[in-house]
Amino acid sequence: MKSDIRYIREGKELSWKQRLRLTVSLSLPAMLAQLSSIAMQYIDASMVGRLGADDSASIGLVSTSLWLFWGICSAMTSGYSVQVAHRVGAKDNEGARRVLRQGITASLTFSILTALIGVAIALPLPHWLGGGEAICPKASLYFVVFVAALPLLTMNYLAGGMLRCVGNMKIPSLLSGMMCVLDCMFNFLLIFPSHHYDISGIHVTIPGAGLGVLGAALGTVAAEAVCAVIMMYYACVRQPEIRIWRTKGSFRPTSGITRKAASISAPMTLEHAVICGAQIAITMIVAPLGVIAIAANAFAVTAESLCYMPGYGIGDAATALTGQSHGADRPGLVRQFGYMAVGLGMAVMSAMGVLMYMFSYEIMAAITPVEAIRELGAEVLRIEAWAEPMFAASIVAYGVFVGVGNTTLPAVMNFGSIWAVRVPLAWLFAKSMGLQGVWTAMCIELIFRGSIFLARLFFSRWYHPRKQEHTDPASVIT
Repeated sequence: MKSDIRYIREGKELSWKQRLRLTVSLSLPAMLAQLSSIAMQYIDASMVGRLGADDSASIGLVSTSLWLFWGICSAMTSGYSVQVAHRVGAKDNEGARRVLRQGITASLTFSILTALIGVAIALPLPHWLGGGEAICPKASLYFVVFVAALPLLTMNYLAGGMLRCVGNMKIPSLLSGMMCVLDCMFNFLLIFPSHHYDISGIHVTIPGAGLGVLGAALGTVAAEAVCAVIMMYYACVRQPEIRIWRTKGSFRPTSGITRKAASISAPMTLEHAVICGAQIAITMIVAPLGVIAIAANAFAVTAESLCYMPGYGIGDAATALTGQSHGADRPGLVRQFGYMAVGLGMAVMSAMGVLMYMFSYEIMAAITPVEAIRELGAEVLRIEAWAEPMFAASIVAYGVFVGVGNTTLPAVMNFGSIWAVRVPLAWLFAKSMGLQGVWTAMCIELIFRGSIFLARLFFSRWYHPRKQEHTDPASVIT
C-alpha cells in the first residue's frame, strides 16, 4: 500500500488492480476507525439503557445538539487537513508542516470559543427542545460535560484528519479501537455502583462510582482525551511528512493558509450547523410523542450508525486519495478514485442495510431492556434499511468532493435536501404515523440526496485540475 500511494506523488501509472487495492487498503482501517467510534456510542447507549427509559431519553434529547457542536469543530479542522493532503501530494512536506502548526492554533481557538457557547446554553437547552422536567436536569449535565471537553476532542479530530490525509489510516484505526476499550472500562466504573461477587467462596468487589448519566459522559470524554494525546503525539512527532517536533516554524496563522482553510471549512461548517439544526428540529417533532419515542429514536439512530459509518470510513479514504491525486496534478486519478470509492461504499452499505433489516430487533435488544423501545426501534430501523445504498452514495461522493477542495455546492446539496425534503415530510407524517412517519421521511430524503450526488459525480464538471485554479498567490500550493 505504501508503495502504491507513493506512485500518486511520483507520477507513476496505477493499474485498475492497484487502484482498487489502494482504495480498499485505505478504506478498511478507516472503516474500522468509524465502526469503533460507533461501537463506543453503542456501548454508551447500551449501558445507559440499563438505567431506564428516563435516563435513556435524557441522553437522546441532547444527542443531536452535541452532534452540532462536535461537527462544526470537526468541519473546521478539515480546512487544514485537506491542505495537508494537497501539499503532501505535491511533495511539499515543509508546507504541510506549516499547515499543521497553524491548524493547531486555529482549532484550539475555535474550539474554546465554541465550548464557551455550549456551556452557556447547557441549562436551558433541554427545555428549548421540549423535554419534560424528569429528564431535563440530567440532559443538561450530560451536555455540559461534553461541550466543556471540545478542545480536547477537536485536537483528536485534527490529528486524526492529518494522519488520514497523508495516507496513515493505521494509527487512527488502532487508537479508535483502543478508545472503545477504554470507554467500556471507564463507563463500567463510573456509571454503575460497586459490584459484589462471590466466586468459589471468595468475595470480590469491583468498585463503581454510581454516577449514572454523568458517568457515561465522563467515561467517554476520558477515553477520547487519552486517545487525543496519543494521536497528537503521532501527528506531531512520529509522522515523517508532517512532524513538527524539533523543527523551526511559527504557529501564528498566515493569511494564505487561513483563507484557503476558510474556503474549504466554511461551507462544511455551515452545512453541518444547518443539518444539525434540522436534526434538532426533528428532535422537537419527536419529543411530543413521549419518552418511549424519544428513547427509541435516539437508540435507533445509534444502531443505524453501524450501517453508515463504514461509508464515512470509505469517504475518508476517498478524501485522502483524491486530495493527494489533486496535489500531484493527476486529474485522471482523481476521477478514477472517486468512482471506485463511491462504488465500494454503495456495495458495503447495501450489505450492511440487509443485515440491519434482518437483525433490527436483536440490535435494539442489545441496547435496551425496555420491550416497547425495542419494538419501536426495530420497526423504524427496517424502514431506514432501504435507504442505505443511496445514503452511501451521498457520503462517499461528498468525501471525493472535499478531497479536491470542492465543498460549497455539496454543502448546499446536503442541507438543502434535509431542510426541503426531510423536515417538512417528518412534520407531516409524524401527525398520522408517529415515529414511523419521521423515519419514513428520513428514508425518502436519503434516497433523494444520494440521487443528486450521483448525478453531480457522473454528469457535471465538479473537478478542475490545479493548473486551472485561480487563487491568491499566498494560497497556492507549491
